[in-house]
Amino acid sequence: MANAPRLVALDAAAERLGLTAGLPLADARARVPHLAVAQDDPAADAALLSALASWCERWTPFVALCGPGDPGSGEAAGMGTPCDLVLDITGCAHLFGGEAAMLQEVLERLRTLGLAAAGAVAATARAARTLARWRPGARPAAGEEQALTDPLPVAALELPEATVRTLIGLGLTTLEAVRAQPRAALAARFGDALTGRLDELAGHADPPVSPLRPVPLTLAERRFAEPMADMETALKVLGDLARELCLLLEKQGRGARRLEAAFFRSDGAVRRIPAATARPVRDAARMAGLFREKLAALADPLDPGFGFDVLRLSLLASEPLAERQESFTESLASGAAAQEAAQMDALVDILSARLGAHRVMRFAAHDTHIPEAAARAHPALAAAAVAQPDWPQPLPPGLPAARPLTLFEPPEPVEALAEVPDGPPLRFRWRRALHEVARAEGPERIAPEWWQMDGQGRGQAGALTRDYFRVEDTGGRRFWLYREGLYGREAARPRWFLHGLFA
Repeated sequence: MANAPRLVALDAAAERLGLTAGLPLADARARVPHLAVAQDDPAADAALLSALASWCERWTPFVALCGPGDPGSGEAAGMGTPCDLVLDITGCAHLFGGEAAMLQEVLERLRTLGLAAAGAVAATARAARTLARWRPGARPAAGEEQALTDPLPVAALELPEATVRTLIGLGLTTLEAVRAQPRAALAARFGDALTGRLDELAGHADPPVSPLRPVPLTLAERRFAEPMADMETALKVLGDLARELCLLLEKQGRGARRLEAAFFRSDGAVRRIPAATARPVRDAARMAGLFREKLAALADPLDPGFGFDVLRLSLLASEPLAERQESFTESLASGAAAQEAAQMDALVDILSARLGAHRVMRFAAHDTHIPEAAARAHPALAAAAVAQPDWPQPLPPGLPAARPLTLFEPPEPVEALAEVPDGPPLRFRWRRALHEVARAEGPERIAPEWWQMDGQGRGQAGALTRDYFRVEDTGGRRFWLYREGLYGREAARPRWFLHGLFA
């Protein structure tokens, strides 16, 4: 019978028939022969709770899903792992007419979605969760949590079933009876979990609860009396919200780096569209333009359904963006460079919005002599890719380039005929074609990076010394070849590779 199917959740009709959670299914059918049951699906339950948590962000950005052991845990003693939604309404209840009106609105909207819901408001997550389960609708004033929770049975502590049975066996059937015992004796017998739980229910301790999503730095939103389904209107509203955020950012001397637009549909669905910028931005038109690009590039277009009842623009990350007064000469000198940088940043933002941030890369110089590692690609929106030192200045016109425009990765092996020990190639065969060398310049020797060598004197990947040559064949084509390994010292027969092509 240990593995027999059991009831994990019941509706009101089943409870009125005397069925309880944890009852074996066979016993339940014996009592109610025509009992309608469905297989428990924890994954579907978790997905629904996650969707509801996202939907509840229309009231507050701080929404948590609490599991077993969390301050807002919905785990009943001896049962599975049902979860509760915990909303931190600090500082926002007045926007909805106060705590009572806000609680009523949340519960009514949940019932509109076809869900049975109960709620409560309290100073701590644990107290609110427990009151919602045992005294739905409770809203104790500050300091009154203990008075409301004292009459509750010890099962409300949500401790392990063995602990609950022990407390009942000792005659401690209510929280008031447990609190009446010496605290030191309770801690010695049952550990800190019991005393800590009592403190949480009394409002004396409030362990932190992690929100399901990071709480934005600030946000601006619009609520509509009637659902709004026109996307052009939605984009105009986003522009208005962007202007509100820019006013806040201007007061703080900061610019936006990461933003998120949230579209709350009247049927409970929520769609979030993120956007990021290469540098701090405080331009509302540019912000709105980024979201227009993002929405146009969506593979799964944004569907308003029966309409949006809330639009929200959240600031997720910002950086300092202080204005500086320049002199006339400084303005002339820096104006062109600043305009070019701003145009490049705007291009990066638009391309990243259209194609995705991971598809728009920017090369950054890397401190190494190894040619294929001299530059690294980073997402263009990443701060590390923006704050890079300038590349070396180009050579004066007329001088040949020291590095080819095209670089092969990995280098392609060739067959070469060359003088030993370190002469240039006289001819080489690449991709089945024979090339006679007319001119050669080199060698340019690049040794392995000694600080990355192993105990055998080789690099991390067994790298050998390279001798590079810039060569031109009889047809005027220019190549960049290298010989790998020093003749007689690192390799008995050095190998040749073609690493790049000059324009």
